[in-house]
Amino acid sequence: MIYILILIGCCVLIQILLTAVNIIQNGFRGADGRTTDEILGIPSREARLEDVERLSKSEVMQLFFAAKAPEFAEMKGEYRAKLLPVGVMFFANNFYAHHLMGPGHWDRKAFFPFEKDKGWGYNLFSKGKGEDKRIIRTMKMDTFVGRSMFDKTDSFHLVYAAHNRGRNHSMHDEIRKINDRLFIAMGCLAWNLGALNPSPFVLYGEPDNWVGPDKN
Repeated sequence: MIYILILIGCCVLIQILLTAVNIIQNGFRGADGRTTDEILGIPSREARLEDVERLSKSEVMQLFFAAKAPEFAEMKGEYRAKLLPVGVMFFANNFYAHHLMGPGHWDRKAFFPFEKDKGWGYNLFSKGKGEDKRIIRTMKMDTFVGRSMFDKTDSFHLVYAAHNRGRNHSMHDEIRKINDRLFIAMGCLAWNLGALNPSPFVLYGEPDNWVGPDKN
């Protein structure tokens, strides 16, 4: 029994240390004054997914701070989504996103502005391979543009509390625009220290048409 307790204690300690390092890797808490063009090294209008993927975690955070909230009405359709491979917690976050968050491999997020300043959306998960592959549209969220949890500017918010229970109940994402086909985002969970320890991801490419969540 004592060995099991020691093993559990060691695992908890490792988790705490990794989380602390992950937070430190965020870098300076707040914008350092650079523009999105300066951080990317190219004009933002020309930026693509690979231009964001080559950044360090601290640069990804600065990119988020420098970017602006999209217009609420423009966030419409099903967007491809991808976690950014930054920080020591990336592999744990990636495992959560693709194996624990929903009923399959997390692939996309969808939004629709049903009202002038309020809307909702859902996540898309894929399950199976080849001819057996199917897309599951579920895990709804409410959407709006408002004051960020990270700074004093606005973000496009995704709030999951009204539609989800358990481990996803406290999920809260914020999205900002780099260009018309590339958005930088931060995913937060209260039990993972919220905005203090976000998981960066991107939305990219031409969005597909809104379909709506599965009835079940």
